[in-house]
Amino acid sequence: MKFYNKTLIAVAAFVGAVSYSGCKKFTEVEPQSQYSLDQAFSNVSNATTALIGVYDELSGDNGYGIRISLYYPYDSDEGIVSGSIDNGRRGIGRYQLQTSNTELTNPFNQLYRGVEKANLCIDQIPQMTAYNSGSDADKKELRRLYGEALTLRAQYLFELVRNWGDVPAPFIPSYKQPDLFIPAANRDATYDHLIDDLALAQTLLPWRTETTRNERITKGAAKALRAKIALFRGGYSLRTDTKLMERRSDYLKYYTICRDECADLMANRGQHTLNPIYEDVWKKYISTFTPDPVGEIIFEVGAGGGNSVSDSRMANYDGPVINAASRYGTGGGGVLMLPNFFYAFNPVDTRRDVSIPVYSIGATNLKSLRRLGELTDGKFRRDWRVPLLPGTVLNVGYNWPLIRFADVLLMFAEADNEVKGAPSSEAKAAFEEVRKRAFRGNETAIGTTPSDKAGFFDAIVNERYLEFGGEGIRKYDLIRWNLLGTKIAEARLKITQIRDNLGQYANVPQYIYWRNNGEEIQYFAANPFTTTATPSPTTGWTRTDWRQHLVFSVSATGTISGASIDNLPLQDGIARFFTPNKSELFPYTTAILDTYGGRLKQNPGY
Repeated sequence: MKFYNKTLIAVAAFVGAVSYSGCKKFTEVEPQSQYSLDQAFSNVSNATTALIGVYDELSGDNGYGIRISLYYPYDSDEGIVSGSIDNGRRGIGRYQLQTSNTELTNPFNQLYRGVEKANLCIDQIPQMTAYNSGSDADKKELRRLYGEALTLRAQYLFELVRNWGDVPAPFIPSYKQPDLFIPAANRDATYDHLIDDLALAQTLLPWRTETTRNERITKGAAKALRAKIALFRGGYSLRTDTKLMERRSDYLKYYTICRDECADLMANRGQHTLNPIYEDVWKKYISTFTPDPVGEIIFEVGAGGGNSVSDSRMANYDGPVINAASRYGTGGGGVLMLPNFFYAFNPVDTRRDVSIPVYSIGATNLKSLRRLGELTDGKFRRDWRVPLLPGTVLNVGYNWPLIRFADVLLMFAEADNEVKGAPSSEAKAAFEEVRKRAFRGNETAIGTTPSDKAGFFDAIVNERYLEFGGEGIRKYDLIRWNLLGTKIAEARLKITQIRDNLGQYANVPQYIYWRNNGEEIQYFAANPFTTTATPSPTTGWTRTDWRQHLVFSVSATGTISGASIDNLPLQDGIARFFTPNKSELFPYTTAILDTYGGRLKQNPGY
């Protein structure tokens, strides 16, 4: 839940009066205050209110409340958006992106409002008399505010760059810009600026245990974000000049920055570490709005207020499909997890059943087994929420985690392997720590960790796949590795192999038999997802298509059966229009280009 009430800050008067990046109507905020700029930053209390306003632009429908978190990361080899293609979220998912898609325009605008508000705070807070001449308490608090603003600006610009590439990157507020139509900046220069900013920010911020626990940024968040941005700076991206996916020759410099930041976080386990139980992160803490005592979630977006501006739609848009008449309230089904993702997990890996619930919930609260091609994501569930929200309430109040400590461990392992040319004992230990938590109670089943660079990299690619399902991470990882097209093709092939009972999928059952035991599902077979020779049970069991659901057919009357997308077999519809060296970036919409007066260059291929 949000630690503050959604409110337009005093400096909004100045944001609304000007624009930057050449997009006046995109960055306008109607003035809600008559405060002058001097008044807005006249004391610590007012400066805090201004800083809270910077956080505001993270949340809501056009922020991490749904669009950036749940529309932008799909389709991938992990999951897809449900439904037929349109000029909205499904157009994004299928990579059929039109320049009239408002699902791109509105979040773009909001991210830049966040940049502008951050720039005002970054510009004004160090000029305050109390910043250098106030009490020790005031100076400490103002430095924290300054560090938070630097970190928030980095998050907004990071999101813009990884989705649009070379974007205008204003580092001073609009009222100081001699020309509001600043050109798009080279993304490497933007990333370098943010990396430097975050090095400063972490010196100004307190550790998690040194302050009141809430969603505000602390030292760990600045360090973890710096590590992540450094990985992206060192990774592949679609270049606007060559129109190719490339990474720069100095990439090891940035992998080293990532490794060192992660190593420092790993040396401060009293601040952040893994929760010992994977499910607890989601069910015990996120779903009950209770801070995790070990701080696994390092950086999160607060949500609350029950509206489209400040709240979130996780567990209403996505998660298990739930009937509105149930005790839990309506929701779910917006994101589908793919069959190949379900079968990527070892059956004793505890992450599978957290990431992929196999059930829906009906009007009488009974769970029913879903078919294999219609499984949903599951880390955000209405049936886990405490307290429950019955009925048709859209905004569930879940915070969106941006960086967890598991990410720190796996970033460290990846970066250390790349820098040293082979996995060190420390890199292996970090990797295995994540796996052992996942295999809790069956740690001997984690397998042998590769000792060569290529093998260890492949293991990291797979581990991040399993660890971060449904967290909006996979697509962007694949882009920075230049593996998105490869993994989409692999997903299509694996789904075909599952359908045909081939190779490693030879034990996937055609049907699964089940019944209700109370409200829960009871299976006829002891290992229902890996038992092919199940005899037909006696009366009282329900048969649900499992592998059979992947068999696509069209009747003489045109009726389609089996898992499909846009009247195509599931595997053919995934990321249907993905085009290498184009689809790795979003286009600028016509509205953005028109407002910029032709001075912003369209991304390659659009």
